[in-house]
Amino acid sequence: MSLVDFLLAPREDARGWKTPNEASRILLIIVLISVSFWAWPISEGRFVIWIGIVLFFSTPLLTVGWYILSILAKNRVPRKLISSVNLADD
Repeated sequence: MSLVDFLLAPREDARGWKTPNEASRILLIIVLISVSFWAWPISEGRFVIWIGIVLFFSTPLLTVGWYILSILAKNRVPRKLISSVNLADD
């Protein structure tokens, strides 16, 4: 399995539900960290304002990013969320 397939394949949990792929999880972390660093000087150290800026700017960035990732992930074979889920199927 290639790295692209690993990152974009949906994850299937024990109940058979498809959960976000690895790329979506990585995108969440990258966006939150980068927006957090960007927003801190703008908020001038005020914590509540900083949280508001992070939420305000992260939401549309994540929405667009996750939409693009969902298009790229279409028609990929789902992978199990964790290896123990495979053992439960046997």
